[in-house]
Amino acid sequence: MTSSPERGGIAVVVVSHESASSIDDCLMRLRVANDVEEIRVVDNASRDGTLELIQRHALQDARVRFIANPDNPGFAVGCNQGARDSAAPWLAFVNPDLMVEADTLSRLRAHAASLRGDALLGVDLVGEDGVRDVAARRRDPDFAAMLSSPAAASRLGVPVQEDVVLQPVDVVSGALMLTSRGLFERLRGFDEGYRLHAEDMDLCRRAREAGATVAVANDIRVLHLRGVSSRARPVFVEWHKHRGLWRYFRRFESARRSTMTRLGVFCAIWMHFGAVWARTLLGRR
Repeated sequence: MTSSPERGGIAVVVVSHESASSIDDCLMRLRVANDVEEIRVVDNASRDGTLELIQRHALQDARVRFIANPDNPGFAVGCNQGARDSAAPWLAFVNPDLMVEADTLSRLRAHAASLRGDALLGVDLVGEDGVRDVAARRRDPDFAAMLSSPAAASRLGVPVQEDVVLQPVDVVSGALMLTSRGLFERLRGFDEGYRLHAEDMDLCRRAREAGATVAVANDIRVLHLRGVSSRARPVFVEWHKHRGLWRYFRRFESARRSTMTRLGVFCAIWMHFGAVWARTLLGRR
């Protein structure tokens, strides 16, 4: 698809890992999406046929290029690799289990271009059951508050404001993000210290601190199959999810908390991981 010159084309970055069940449909949809000039797929050591599917799309469409990492350096590294390998003025990060419509990215870019100043935008995500994904709209986590009220962790989701097209939030989901290349480069991309999870919270927070608008486009709904790459290694995923939460706390909240609070947050995060690990083992048995 050709791009609208006055608005600038879109480079799409997809980071895949064991994504054979969804990557074919995902890439086919991206190839027919409006104003997509480049598609960069960074594969992190898939062994389930994902890379073969990506190669087929690359042979059929010159806009598709791929990077095959011999190991799995993580989502943030892959996103940054794909961004560096592209040149279009707009960047969209799309999970391999996201099913965009032809106008999803062009409409999202139009929203971003309509705002004064920089923007980092997400979309309304829904599962196959039609249920909205709460990760599409979140507050920043307050780890100290979670110590006094563990239920606070389940209240990070923000209610949908149905009458608002662009709803400002603290955090949008990394499953689909769109921003200008200029903002992404000023932020120096994703923090590669995260392996899986929390890197979207980190990027959103830094974007807001830089004066950018972080918001969800409530009028753009996208199907999210959710967790396709995470099913094979749930303990590995949970380990890095909890590690990412600890890194985020240390980066943004630790300095203004007491030693006892920092210790409490550390223990709470890793005790929770232990509980998840135990449930996973029991489930397998």
